[in-house]
Amino acid sequence: MRGLRLALAALTGLFATLTLCLPASAQEWPQRTVRFLVTLGPGSGADIGARLLADRLAKRWNQSVVVENRPGGDGLIAIGAFVSAQDDHVLLFAPSSSFTAHQFMHENLPYKPEDLATIVRVSNTVIALSVPSTMPVNSVKELIATARAEPGKLNWAGITGALDFLFEAFLKTNKIEMTKVPYRNPVAAVNDLATGRVQVYRSALAIAQPQLRAGTIKALAVTNSQRTPAAPKLPTVTEEGYPELAVDGLVGLFGPPSMPMALRVRIAADVKAVLDADPLVTERLTLTGQIVNPGGPVEFGKAIEQQRATIAEAARVLGVKRKQ
Repeated sequence: MRGLRLALAALTGLFATLTLCLPASAQEWPQRTVRFLVTLGPGSGADIGARLLADRLAKRWNQSVVVENRPGGDGLIAIGAFVSAQDDHVLLFAPSSSFTAHQFMHENLPYKPEDLATIVRVSNTVIALSVPSTMPVNSVKELIATARAEPGKLNWAGITGALDFLFEAFLKTNKIEMTKVPYRNPVAAVNDLATGRVQVYRSALAIAQPQLRAGTIKALAVTNSQRTPAAPKLPTVTEEGYPELAVDGLVGLFGPPSMPMALRVRIAADVKAVLDADPLVTERLTLTGQIVNPGGPVEFGKAIEQQRATIAEAARVLGVKRKQ
């Protein structure tokens, strides 16, 4: 424990030192209202995180911070508006699943990966693998056994993106037959899971929470690399013996590629300072099914690239070629 406290103190000192070394232009930012464009709608985990930070950062920066929800289009609506703005006061607040599979899904994208300059990872979204409460399975192993015993009879709900790619690759690699039912609205997918129209769904824990509390669905595991404080009894898929299903939802801030690294480091330090100073933010994010896990622009960028590589491998397994 003492070692952990020393490590955290050293990290805090490093952020402080880097902030003091920033050029005047980075220290003077922002000069006007800052806008967070969110790829998901109100009430989502990303939206809640954006609003919690916006309120506290506004006080720290002495400028208004406005959250604008731009859901839809597989994240392209918000990303397109962000890229078009080319403004260091317009930032993208998004989970990585909103875009890491885009190059395998869409032609003529309105942006390139390098247009999203990483600033700070705020949290990891907890992804839960759930089934209807009436389904007689209580573990991932039992679910797989049921699927093998009844090939093609189980339906799984899919919302386009990284999670679908990884799950489809898992099914193909393990020669498991399930029927995909596509959805545009994740809430509708969870509701259909509760009624048994679909039997499997991987979603953000925040989206599944109402039905989990009502007892109409049950979570078998989380796909994250570690258990979540929001549901500590839920094992990870790796603990269940299926590491190929593992993925961490990465949620954070992105800026335009013209934003200097010095400014990105400063914003990351400010976000970390807010998270350290106000335990209510961590508490609220945990309740929405997120694990607070701040990381600077370089660390966040490496995590994004690792996820892109994982999805590229899933695309190879599925025989899906890069479209752009």
